[in-house]
Amino acid sequence: MSYSISTLLTRNLYDVFGENDPVRRRAAIDEIFTDDCVFYDPMGGVYRGRDEIHRIAGTLRASHPDFRYQPTAEPEEVGNGGRVPWVDGLARRQLTPVRISSSPGTAGLPLFISFSTS
Repeated sequence: MSYSISTLLTRNLYDVFGENDPVRRRAAIDEIFTDDCVFYDPMGGVYRGRDEIHRIAGTLRASHPDFRYQPTAEPEEVGNGGRVPWVDGLARRQLTPVRISSSPGTAGLPLFISFSTS
């Protein structure tokens, strides 16, 4: 199934990193991420594959299950990548996923995600 970059960014925010239910989170990961996906977090961690993304997303959610991520602007698409600025619903810190880049021919969320905080 193919989605726009904007849709993938939004689903990643809500359905993966914003989802408390592990069954629903895993279903979203299986649907929107490619087999060879890689997540780079701002603290230097590198997580390869759907299983690792599911594990780290679950770990992050468990550390703050009441956060509600809210985009502060519409997703922006640039070439094969994009970004969406967002804030968490409690601390109101602005966190900006900076870039998602994709490989030609992938149907789901691409190989690399990098986040930075501001």
